[in-house]
Amino acid sequence: MLPTECLLHTVLAYTERLLITELAYTGMELSLSGLLAVITDDPQLRRALDLADGDAGDLVPAGAADAAGADLIAPAALRPLLAAALAGAPGAAAQPAPAGQRAPAGQPAAAGQPAPAGRFVLAITATAREAEDLTAALNSLLPAPSAAYFPPWETLPHERLSPRSDTSGQRIAVLRRLARPDAGGDPRSGPLTIVATPVRGLLQPIVGGLGDLEPVTLRAGQEADLDEVVVRLVDIGYARTDLVRNRGDLAVRGGILDVFPPTEEHPVRVEFWGDTVEEVRSFKVADQRSLQTTADGLWAPPCRELLLTPAVRERAKALAAEHPGLADVLGKLADGITVEGMEAFAPVLADRMELLLDYVPAGGCVLACDPERIRARAADLVRTSQEFLEASWVNAAEGAEIPIDLGGAVFQPITRVRAAAAALGLPWWTIAPFQSESTGTSESTGTSASTGTTASTGTTENTGITGPSDDSGRQRDDAVAGDETTRPSFSMEASPAEAYRGDTTRVIADVGQWIRAGWRVVLITEGHGPAQRLAELLRGEGLGTRTGDLGEPPEPGIVHVTTGMIDHGFSWPSVRLAVLSEHDMAGQRAGGRDASRMPSRRRGGIDPLQLTPGDYIVHEQHGVGRYLEMTSRTVQGATREYLVIEYAPGKRGQPPDRLYLPTDQLDEVTRYVGGEAPTLHRLGGADWAKTKGRARKAVREIAAELMAK
Repeated sequence: MLPTECLLHTVLAYTERLLITELAYTGMELSLSGLLAVITDDPQLRRALDLADGDAGDLVPAGAADAAGADLIAPAALRPLLAAALAGAPGAAAQPAPAGQRAPAGQPAAAGQPAPAGRFVLAITATAREAEDLTAALNSLLPAPSAAYFPPWETLPHERLSPRSDTSGQRIAVLRRLARPDAGGDPRSGPLTIVATPVRGLLQPIVGGLGDLEPVTLRAGQEADLDEVVVRLVDIGYARTDLVRNRGDLAVRGGILDVFPPTEEHPVRVEFWGDTVEEVRSFKVADQRSLQTTADGLWAPPCRELLLTPAVRERAKALAAEHPGLADVLGKLADGITVEGMEAFAPVLADRMELLLDYVPAGGCVLACDPERIRARAADLVRTSQEFLEASWVNAAEGAEIPIDLGGAVFQPITRVRAAAAALGLPWWTIAPFQSESTGTSESTGTSASTGTTASTGTTENTGITGPSDDSGRQRDDAVAGDETTRPSFSMEASPAEAYRGDTTRVIADVGQWIRAGWRVVLITEGHGPAQRLAELLRGEGLGTRTGDLGEPPEPGIVHVTTGMIDHGFSWPSVRLAVLSEHDMAGQRAGGRDASRMPSRRRGGIDPLQLTPGDYIVHEQHGVGRYLEMTSRTVQGATREYLVIEYAPGKRGQPPDRLYLPTDQLDEVTRYVGGEAPTLHRLGGADWAKTKGRARKAVREIAAELMAK
């Protein structure tokens, strides 16, 4: 392979991301909403939605709790569609809370404020990956951006590590959209229909009132005092530095404010002319060069969940005097200095602790996807959290004693969370791939009754969360507080799609059989290029094919090829619908998903444990370098791990340059996949920028050709 070909091969993943981004800029929006109108014709799903709307009929025996929810039996591939259908059904309008009671955080604050259309759904999964995939699929089915992902901490509550600023920023941004949705049209602050989170995010208490914190917003033409803006940013957790490098940083140079919001892919540069915002642009961290103008301006949510307000600092000062062994940490907090792991003190420093359930708007519900796995994962989290609390560094500082009750920060047992949901009047729905052993099927109505148990914990005050009770490990995790005697169950007679593993002959044969039987057939890819090629293949086989978004119900007897973030398809005989995803047909997950957005996990990435010294890797901003080692550095008392990457010398006769890449930025590097040893780039040099420029130009040409077809 020629050296030029090797170099171009290294930018293949980068080129693919550019292609997806370029297509997005041309206005091609993903939409699969037409599928929802088809699946609601299923009689079992229709009965379930009627129950959700309060029309129980004869589905629930006399004396059963109407608000307890129901169980949906369906393959995992149906989760996004069932969640969207449940959210799309009309919900009860939000009402002001009775006098003397605190309204749920997501409830409208002012009388006369309209309640969101439909029904809010809090979807729970066993893992973070499942929650992310569910969010991506839901945004293909619902009007964007109606669904959001609520990430859990990547640390345990009592580790001497704070959650990443981008994690905290995303969490607070979601809470803000639930507590104080903005109807002004800004997609970053608008109302939400569905929030997906892993069970880890459901069980962990959060500092009360985070959804009421106002983000800093600036737009071109707006009047604002630069000094006041900087003070506000510092107050909500941003750190002032000389140069913006990481999320949560801000820097001021004359009349220019640089700030890196934790929810953005790139930092934002705000230029002031006196007290007027003249321009808002994004810029690159690597070379600090400005990029395109941001039409929506700056939207900077807080980037720490425990803010050092005067009240918090005063409590920290009092605790430092009471507990000398913790004075080193609490003393810094009292002085307004952030400390790694300070969030562990939230139960004793914050006004109150809450659960994510407290932010569910009135009329909403909880949807647990695969409750058996959720139950097992919850039990593991509670056990591990309690072990970390007992062996935490806070206790170690006091001679292995427990000087301060920090149990309010540990993961709560699922029994207590379900009791809190029942106390808030939130129905608890489930989607399971099989029917529970405790459920008895009723053939006449398609429902089933199961006998629940009553949690031995009483009603829990939402503002006074404590640690798990002594008998939490012996309670049944599926118990519900209250008097639940029956639960309806609805079985969706659908099957997961077959895995074709690239066998196009079998795909075409099955599609042809469905078409001849008068079924609706939808084939979904993640990119527009694969969709066009698939449509051409089907037309070559004599099958009528239609491409484009699926905003309306698909027509029977025609193959519809569209794009969307659906991982797995299904066949549903009762509604005569067959859906195949790119994963089903090709046998592997398509690349480039959501690549234009800030990565919430390593994508395509590098596992540092798999690297050996001398391996070539490619940095998104700096190009090809050579991996040397992984090392630790301590800066301002915080120890972090770094990858050491060697680059070509900046000048002849000089030693090679080295880049220290924090391990929390591994999403910026990929392995070099060329066939020969490449030439190392120079840090800050123009060669890599020119290579990316040529790739960008080629991608734009490809995108234009696809749009012209």
